[in-house]
Amino acid sequence: MKRLLAFVFGLAALAFPAGAFASPGGAVYTLSNGSAGNRVIVFDRGAGGGLHSVHSFATGGKGTGANLGSQGALALSPDGSRVYAVNAASNSLSVFRASGTWLTRKQVIGSGGDTPISLVARAGRVYVLNGGTTPSVVGFRVTGSGLSRIHGAWRALGAGDSGPAQVGINPAGNVLVVSNKASSTIDTFRVHADGSLSGAISHPSVGGTPFGFAFTRSGVLVVSDASVPPTSGATSYTVTSAGGLTPQSGAVENHQQAACWVATTPDSRFAYTANAGSGTLSGYRVARNGSIALLDGNGETANAGAGSHPLDESITPDGRFLYVLADGFGQIEAWRIAADGSLHHVGNAGSLPAGTVGLEAR
Repeated sequence: MKRLLAFVFGLAALAFPAGAFASPGGAVYTLSNGSAGNRVIVFDRGAGGGLHSVHSFATGGKGTGANLGSQGALALSPDGSRVYAVNAASNSLSVFRASGTWLTRKQVIGSGGDTPISLVARAGRVYVLNGGTTPSVVGFRVTGSGLSRIHGAWRALGAGDSGPAQVGINPAGNVLVVSNKASSTIDTFRVHADGSLSGAISHPSVGGTPFGFAFTRSGVLVVSDASVPPTSGATSYTVTSAGGLTPQSGAVENHQQAACWVATTPDSRFAYTANAGSGTLSGYRVARNGSIALLDGNGETANAGAGSHPLDESITPDGRFLYVLADGFGQIEAWRIAADGSLHHVGNAGSLPAGTVGLEAR
């Protein structure tokens, strides 16, 4: 109840050092996923990494009130001028225009399936992953008023694939990727020039329970593997324009539990998994050939604290800060990324409702 009241009145519990708000920085977004009414929650981001001044904006749809088991419930347009959000219980997407930390809702549109859980925005298109009875991916074209469906951009996942977790697209924009937790598979779809999609190509995952993933700017696909017995880990792949996957590092164990979310730095040098079961973050160095290796032998690059349950992650476009949704605390944790990839805690903010999902920083 305390979390809910703090959220309704837009209050933030802050723990940032002096100087964290020295000059304007940007914004951080997350999604309440509320069953009575979904909202995008916005934080001001100071130049020193601190977060403050919580605002929230109704999506016009409803969430589930519980974790979606996905990565990417929110997405930003590449220029940061639009925010896209899933309404998992309303089978819809919401489109916002972003001006500073203020959002204006432009559209609510059907997701083309049931239970949308993840989306990605790139090059004037948005693709959504529907995780319901018939899991599917659906493509939309960005217009002046919002989104419109792309003909030929509805595709079912591969036969036997189950437990979808995320949809994403490679930097070249010609391959769409979906991770599937339950079947331990990764689907790829070729993206045609008009935005339509080829059928799914299903690939067995090298690591068990592939969950979140992120591309480096150079095109390496880094996937968090929630199950690399006896712990968790990550795997890296290169992706061909035809949708082929070639493992570069196979299931690099991080000695932590429930590595489900992952983010990569803009310079393609580092990747970080959020280990929900351990309350830790694991850093990986990404080599030029796409292989990955732990930054720390024990897999603990940073410790968010017992009970923190770190979920979604997002790195700022300049690569200076990593933000992590710690839903066990109802907060967003902020970390400064050093030149060697090590993480240094800046502080935390928020009094977020249970079930909050998704994270984007700019």
